Amino acid sequence: MSVTPSAQYSLTIRVEIDNTPGMLGRVASAIGEAGGVIGAVDLIEVEDEQLVRDITVDAADQSHWDDIVAMINGLDGARVIDTTDRTFLIHMGGKIEQHNRVPVKTRDDLSMAYTPGVARVCQAIADDPAKAFQYTIKRNTVAVVSDGTAVLGMGDIGPRAAMPVMEGKAMLFKEFAGVDGFPICLDTKDPDEIVETVVRLAPTFGGINLEDISAPRCFEIEDRLKDLLDIPVFHDDQHGTAVVVLAAVLNAVKITGKELKDLRVLCIGLGAAGVAVTKILLEAGVSHVIGCDSKGALSTEREDYLDGSMNSVKRWYAEVSNPEKLTGKPADVIDGMDLFIGLSGARVMPPEALSRMNKDAMVFAMANPNPEVAPEEAAQYARIVATGRSDYPNQINNVLAFPGIFRGALDTRAPQITEEMKLVAARAIADVVAEHELREDYIIPSVFNRDVAPRVADAVADEARRSGAAQGGNTIGFAAVDAERLHAGT
Repeated sequence: MSVTPSAQYSLTIRVEIDNTPGMLGRVASAIGEAGGVIGAVDLIEVEDEQLVRDITVDAADQSHWDDIVAMINGLDGARVIDTTDRTFLIHMGGKIEQHNRVPVKTRDDLSMAYTPGVARVCQAIADDPAKAFQYTIKRNTVAVVSDGTAVLGMGDIGPRAAMPVMEGKAMLFKEFAGVDGFPICLDTKDPDEIVETVVRLAPTFGGINLEDISAPRCFEIEDRLKDLLDIPVFHDDQHGTAVVVLAAVLNAVKITGKELKDLRVLCIGLGAAGVAVTKILLEAGVSHVIGCDSKGALSTEREDYLDGSMNSVKRWYAEVSNPEKLTGKPADVIDGMDLFIGLSGARVMPPEALSRMNKDAMVFAMANPNPEVAPEEAAQYARIVATGRSDYPNQINNVLAFPGIFRGALDTRAPQITEEMKLVAARAIADVVAEHELREDYIIPSVFNRDVAPRVADAVADEARRSGAAQGGNTIGFAAVDAERLHAGT
């Protein structure tokens, strides 16, 4: 299978070319012949005999860069001067920074923002701690907490290497919901130390977003923090993924004419996301699920369940799934399934096995960057195919969920994000795609659809009020988000 060029391997190539007619076209043809996709072409320098241009090119991987550069250098009258990795360039110095919301230009400004005036505000909060939500960043700030043990399919790469992902998460919070995310990477894998650290940091924040913490530790950490804190705690790898998967399923069954209660579902990969996806599907009305881990299908008759070596999360899974007690690898238990959900690794499902699924099969192969089955191959057997990748239709991306969920929770000062909030968030995402717009390659809105986060926030806030979880109003909301965009000219 050929690999599609992607912006993640985008290169700016500075090329010196002869100043003769048709030379730029020859360079462009060479790049295309090498399989690169050209973006911008900028003129940098002009001399009588030579031009210098910067050409932005998307490639398939890093080795592909060498092929493209070699093709350019192979032309008479063209020479590559330099190359710049655009992905590394945007990370230079980090991707986020702090800005003041009020000016400090006069003595009066200083007296009110800092000493002596700040003491009056401090005393007001000391007298009534709830006022921290009104007079500090707490009302609009979420800690993005990771220990770097389960990062983007790379696994345990440590807290320093995890930081670019947490910065990216903070960017998305701000961009899509106006929430100030603050990345915090902890140099410990001990659940007790993680819990203790987050509890001690919590007074600063209005919510805690746990990220890229490996299973099964992530379940314990989240549960303990939810019990100890009076602000929302949300493990996005679990619940963000689950919410968006459910949204996609809600729209997929509208196309296939199937009912949630009748679906037969196979879920491969039973880490944080796989378990949470199963839980939300069961909450939504699905009743028949089979889960597979690296040892095959879970059931109460599997050896590690019977001998007690299976962990508590998987024991729960075995008890609520696989009523027929099927055994074997994923390809052995896929017969008669309506929905395949992959949250595991690359190429673990033979494409031909999908032919044994039911008519109008739905395949969500979400391993990144390489899915469980290639979408092109799955399309031969499935009516609907979704992935976690941005270069295919139906991208199941957590950014559709977590910004709006936290926006709604912060705006109502809800102490927790409940199961019902997750369900209404999924329905809100699904409803962004109008019924007349639904088609096999459009079951989930684009991550850049600006209607998504406000709809999710409204749904979560409404549910908080309905359930009595709302503890007050927040004046941030999307009005402030729009005001910031207007100020920035976006």
